[in-house]
Amino acid sequence: MTAESFPLTWLYAPGDRPEVVGKALACGADVVLIDLEDAVPPDRKDYARAATAERLTQRQPVPVHVRVNALDGPWLEADLKALTALPGLSGLRLPKVTSPADVVRVAERAAPTEGGTRTEGGTRAEGGAIPLHALLETALGVEQAFAIASAHPDVRGVSLGETDLRADLGVREDAGLDWSRARVVVAARAARLPPPTQSIHPDIRDLEGLAASCARGRALGFLGRAAIHPRQLPVIERAYLPTPQEIATAEEIVMAAARDPGAQALPDGRFIDTAVVAGAQRTLALARRLS
Repeated sequence: MTAESFPLTWLYAPGDRPEVVGKALACGADVVLIDLEDAVPPDRKDYARAATAERLTQRQPVPVHVRVNALDGPWLEADLKALTALPGLSGLRLPKVTSPADVVRVAERAAPTEGGTRTEGGTRAEGGAIPLHALLETALGVEQAFAIASAHPDVRGVSLGETDLRADLGVREDAGLDWSRARVVVAARAARLPPPTQSIHPDIRDLEGLAASCARGRALGFLGRAAIHPRQLPVIERAYLPTPQEIATAEEIVMAAARDPGAQALPDGRFIDTAVVAGAQRTLALARRLS
C-alpha cells in the first residue's frame, strides 16, 4: 500500500503560474491540483491551459489532477480537448457539479479513444479512462450527492467546495456546514468511493486552526485535505495519520482476527467483527507511511 493508495495531501497551484506548479510538484504533496478555474482570471485562461498542457505532455513525479473550468462555461471544451489525451494527467476535478448529467457529459467527452485501465490511487494507464472527482459547491449539488457519486464508473471521488457552499447557504459559523459534510461522506461510502477529502483551510498562517479543523474532519469521516500552501501539508498529514495508540489497537485487532476469524470479544470486552477488522487494516495501511 503506497501514499497514492490513500492520498492525504492535495496541493492546489494556479495553472497560469508554471513556476508555482513546478515548486508544488517538488514539495511533497501526494497529489498536485493544477487549477484552471477560480485561481485564473479570464484573460489568462488560454495561457494557463497551454502551460498546463505543455507540462503534462510528460508523466510527472507525483499524480497531477486538473480542476477544469465551469462545466457550463465557454472554456470547458477547450480544456478537455487540450488535456484528456496527455500522459501526465492523472485526473480531472469538476467544479460546481449540480447533477449526475454534469458528470456523464464530461465523462463522455473525455472518454479515451483507445482501451486502457485505471490504476489504484487515481493515476491511469496511457489511453485509460480519466478519473473524475466531482466538487459539490452548492445546495443543489449537496442534495444530489449520491446521484452524482454514482453517476458514472469514471467518478472516483466527491468532495465539497466549502467556500462557494458557505456563500450559497449563507452560513456564518463553521458548524453550519457539518450536515453537508456528513452528507458527502455518506454519499461517497454508499457509492463505494474513497472517503472524501476536506476542503481547503483558507488562512495559510493559521496552522493551529488548520490542525483543529482537520481533527474535526477526520472525526466526521474525511480522509486527507486539499491545501493552498506547502506549509499546510505537514499539518494535514500529521492530523490524518494514525497515532501510536491507534496503531497498537489496530495491530491487536488484526492479530486477534487472524487467530480466530469471525465476530468475537477481546479480553478487555471490546467486540470486533469484519467491519472493525477492515477499519483496523486501513489504519495499518496508513501507518506504513510513517516507516
